[in-house]
Amino acid sequence: MGKHVERLDKSSHASVEPNTQERPLLPEESAAELEALFKMLGNRTRLRMIYALTRAGEMCVTELAEALEMKPQAVSNQLQRLSDRGILASKRTGINIYYRVVDMCVVSLLDRGIHLKEV
Repeated sequence: MGKHVERLDKSSHASVEPNTQERPLLPEESAAELEALFKMLGNRTRLRMIYALTRAGEMCVTELAEALEMKPQAVSNQLQRLSDRGILASKRTGINIYYRVVDMCVVSLLDRGIHLKEV
């Protein structure tokens, strides 16, 4: 239990959002949207990508493919899914497309998941 936990989210984990008990009951539609989000994040490849991008700040497809020991096309397909969901943003520099995490809630969630795994 004395393990050092690497924090991805450098900001405080104190939340200004109301806690679960203060929120109204989760409507069916919201539960379905949340389920889709967790399915998107419940993929080890996408989790590894988010983790690598969070650590590096930004990476191009070939750098990420190399780091994850995957084919660039497979990485590109997953990056597109994360981008479509608004988790990542991209910019083109010459022939390379660089990706970065823009949804800091996802970084916080990943950070908390890593912490739970290590406790």
